[in-house]
Amino acid sequence: MPGFGDPAARVLIVGLAPGAHGANRTGRVFTGDRSGDFLYRALYEAGFANQPASVSREDGLILRDAYILAAVRCVPPDNKPTIEEIHACRPFLERELALLKRVKLVMALGGIALAAYLAVLQDQGKIKTRSAFPFKHGATYATHEGGPLVLASYHPSQQNTSTGRLTAAMLSAIFHQARSLLALDQNP
Repeated sequence: MPGFGDPAARVLIVGLAPGAHGANRTGRVFTGDRSGDFLYRALYEAGFANQPASVSREDGLILRDAYILAAVRCVPPDNKPTIEEIHACRPFLERELALLKRVKLVMALGGIALAAYLAVLQDQGKIKTRSAFPFKHGATYATHEGGPLVLASYHPSQQNTSTGRLTAAMLSAIFHQARSLLALDQNP
């Protein structure tokens, strides 16, 4: 499943993997499932999307200053990718990261997405260890000089949203936090 969004984006959203009944069916990340319902509404509320929902690739959704991709490119069994799947998909992640030249903020949706992104930085010698970046909802990290900030958020999966671990207001607040962090950057 390829990424989607503004190729000149300053915000990169790294998710986990395509959903079996969402992206795998519709052909676009976070589209046509409950995770996407939460995500696109929050993007819309923070001004990163032109509409609050995404149901198909032809629905007119446009992302502004944001790009979304998944650390794993195919639907993993039980939404839990294996280490082998993460490693097999890594070259795709690395290529997309290399193409996105203006990214100032990487939003990791969940611990696996954070670990996948940090593993790329570690292998590139940009960070020494991933242990300096523990996953915590709302945590912001500077990774390396000149590199983008990292902002961690719970993944908008049904397991998190139906239990209240992540609410619509919490996710909206994270994207407003992202907007504020971009406003502080002196080189938009």
